[in-house]
Amino acid sequence: MKWLLVVAWLAVVAVNALANILPINGQQTGEISDQLDVLFTPAGYVFSIWGLIYVLLAVWVFFQWRDLNRGEQGQANTYYLFIASCVFNIAWLLSWHYEIFWLAQIWMFILLGTLIMLYRSFGQHTGFGGRLPFSIYLGWISVATIANMSYTLKYYDISLGISEPVGTVLLMAVAAALALLGQYRENDALFTAVFIWAIIGIAASNTDGLVVTSAYIVAAIIFIGGIAMSFLPNKKLYA
Repeated sequence: MKWLLVVAWLAVVAVNALANILPINGQQTGEISDQLDVLFTPAGYVFSIWGLIYVLLAVWVFFQWRDLNRGEQGQANTYYLFIASCVFNIAWLLSWHYEIFWLAQIWMFILLGTLIMLYRSFGQHTGFGGRLPFSIYLGWISVATIANMSYTLKYYDISLGISEPVGTVLLMAVAAALALLGQYRENDALFTAVFIWAIIGIAASNTDGLVVTSAYIVAAIIFIGGIAMSFLPNKKLYA
């Protein structure tokens, strides 16, 4: 099992690297995103969080390797979920690079669901060998799922009868609700912080006054609301 974890991590990192080095289908990941001016897309620097995520996942794999070498019994379900998340990450990336955006959206939802199950499999084990790396990973994929949906809707010219600035504000409200729900249920500041990082990045990438103002307001609401919720009693952590 320990070798499968290493291979899964190496595979997802390698494919993500090759996607931009080769690049896959003649396009880098960011170049595809830049083909459409989507207001929910954060500034380019925000995507540097991927580097942090993959480093943290490497640390997590190291801890699992160490524990398994010591003869400690790991949770097979957690390991299988991690391997599956790597497969779904690669599937999303390939769909994205070949511009099959409806399929990429499906893979993104599947990846999100897998990470939710993986995150909750750790219970209250919050260290580097537990859920800590996945707090950031899940937070980012939650935002990325919304961003991917926004891109997909624009690509297929689906407006839902509202302007893009208004739709972007509504999507930021959804992101805020997810961040605060996660903070309330799990008391996980890292998960919440990723949303703040991404939404400030949305403000940085936009010139539309409504979107910029709303982004800073939403980021402030998440920050203040997250602090307030950390003091609330009777959280249903794993209901």
